[in-house]
Amino acid sequence: MKTMKLLIDLGLLFVVLPYVVHQVRKPTRWVGRLFAWLMNVSHSGLTDWGLEHIVVEKDSIVLDVGCGGGRTIEKLAVLAPEGMIYGADYAKGSVAASRGKNSRLIEAGRVEIKQASVSDLPFPNDKFDLVTAVETQHYWPHLVRDMQEILRVLAPGGTLLVIAESYKNGKNEALQWPVMKLLKSSHLSVGDQWDLFATAGYRDVQVFEERKKGWICAVGKKAL
Repeated sequence: MKTMKLLIDLGLLFVVLPYVVHQVRKPTRWVGRLFAWLMNVSHSGLTDWGLEHIVVEKDSIVLDVGCGGGRTIEKLAVLAPEGMIYGADYAKGSVAASRGKNSRLIEAGRVEIKQASVSDLPFPNDKFDLVTAVETQHYWPHLVRDMQEILRVLAPGGTLLVIAESYKNGKNEALQWPVMKLLKSSHLSVGDQWDLFATAGYRDVQVFEERKKGWICAVGKKAL
């Protein structure tokens, strides 16, 4: 009986696991709302720490790439009360959750959220003062090209901030790397991040670590 139960459990795991992996990478409209809510909760402290490394002007025009459940958009709207905050995510579930989270700001005309891929952002050149990306760079299909697509929509002198809690040689790598491999995600070190920003054409690149918590953020600017 124990052997039969083990076989059943393993069978369920192999059935459920691909679905869970898909939901993490690209949440659907309904189940995705749960994943988006979980990301809002788990990433809040990480996001606050990352935002400490940049200056957000009160009238900044900001884009959050991979906006997930919309908590970062809410935070950015507080930091830029006279600005405009945009969100972009390629998953319908994330877009729906983010719009629900920020419905009042959308009604007030302060937030706009679109379904779009980082590889093809539906915005004109030189639009944004700041672009943020929280726990999403792992899933970008073409790292250098996608970084350059963000560079295109940044205004001269604008800033890209990438924040993550999973990175090569980080505190929690032993636990995170198998999951990242399963998700077919990139897994960059501090040096890899610096090289990626530089290769994509960013200036004044800085990479910061919070070693005790296993957090990383990278900052780069578009040339004036």
